Amino acid sequence: MECILLGTGGMMPMPYRLLASMAARIDGRIYLFDAGEGTQLGWKKARLGYRGLHVIAVTHLHADHCLGIPGLMMLRSQMDSPPPLTIIGPPGIEEFIQLNRKALEFHVNYPVLFVEWNEDAPEMAYEDEAVRIFWHPLQHTRFCLGYRLEERDRPGKFNARRAESLGIPQGPLWGKLQRGETVLTETGKEISPEQVLGPPRPGRRLAYVVDTLPVKGIYRLCKDTDIAFMEGMFLPEDAQHADAKGHMTVTDAARIAGRAGVKQAVLTHISPRYHDEDLERLEAAAKERFEKVSIGRDLDTYSVALKP
Repeated sequence: MECILLGTGGMMPMPYRLLASMAARIDGRIYLFDAGEGTQLGWKKARLGYRGLHVIAVTHLHADHCLGIPGLMMLRSQMDSPPPLTIIGPPGIEEFIQLNRKALEFHVNYPVLFVEWNEDAPEMAYEDEAVRIFWHPLQHTRFCLGYRLEERDRPGKFNARRAESLGIPQGPLWGKLQRGETVLTETGKEISPEQVLGPPRPGRRLAYVVDTLPVKGIYRLCKDTDIAFMEGMFLPEDAQHADAKGHMTVTDAARIAGRAGVKQAVLTHISPRYHDEDLERLEAAAKERFEKVSIGRDLDTYSVALKP
């Protein structure tokens, strides 16, 4: 799994920092979290292809988190036969997109599925053969969601010696067993995958949590994740601004990451009041609460290895 920060800023795009957006790429598919104004710039700089974009998960309907979606959709429409796109997010995300389509009169040549949160919504917002995405309400100045992506567990390690001893020669039948299919030996004996595979290997997990006060729901999203992208909008000495505007300080985020068992925390959605020369101060303050934390910068890429 590869995670690319397309932008790390909050409130407004700056010459030195685009707005917060993160793309997770798994087996050629891209799951995009937020798309503020200017996301296309980060997308092009990261050399991401539009065909791989399958899901856009929107945290909330503030301009710095959703204004980039129409542009991405228009560019995607320039391809021949692009795959369907799923957009998940808060109530009103479909209306926002459809009003933009109507006002701008832009054509979309692929199916678009909208999934909006409501009070009766299940914890899982989306699933495909590779991942499941969960959502949970946070606490901001307007309704906001946090997300947790879980890669599906992989089959256990294949025991070649065991397969041969059961009369399964190396070849296509090995592949079927590794895919979870039951096979027959030449003598007609049925062999199940459980007989030749070890215990399932857990998939990788990430969290995306921005624009929120430090609330309990964040722990639920971040618990034991391999990597968590969390907002660190203010230094602790500017906590009064964080409280007033519904945000976290870097120390708030670092403290939660440590208590939630996050293996690696990346702080993003940095206030425009801080320039690049201030980022070391933000990181130093965060590390006082949790050592495995860093400040994300535009186009930083994080590779999360498969678990053994």
